[in-house]
Amino acid sequence: MVSRMFRLVAEVDRSRCDLLRARLRAANTAASPRLRALRDTPHEREVPLQLWMLDASDAFHGGLVGYTWGGWLHVTYLWVDEHRRGGGLGAALLAEAERIARAERGCRAVRLETWDFQAPDFYRKQGYDVVCVIPDYPPGITEYTLTKRLG
Repeated sequence: MVSRMFRLVAEVDRSRCDLLRARLRAANTAASPRLRALRDTPHEREVPLQLWMLDASDAFHGGLVGYTWGGWLHVTYLWVDEHRRGGGLGAALLAEAERIARAERGCRAVRLETWDFQAPDFYRKQGYDVVCVIPDYPPGITEYTLTKRLG
């Protein structure tokens, strides 16, 4: 039960979101020696990583969007044009993102999420392991979290 001294407000508020993020980061850093050790290192903040698959005329055929943080690459989106699938473009995007994360940013691992109708088998073929399965997220769909250690 919420005290009468407070009220709950459901609204999108960028400044409160930023304040919440800052306070949570400070509390987590104070509570965790491992997060404290990340402070003032290249792994402390999220750094975007984006790759685009373009042909000779600069037409867009696929891409990968993610970020590196804490020594990990997080792949947020990976998409290849339906007519180009099966030709190795997705594997090439993923391999280049892994190379950049490992060689240029010092990452040791990758994580990503995918749904059952998307690409769990594709990621397994690329050496990823399923570490979490969430059935019915959203209803009728299963979400997978996969990870891969970078050599």
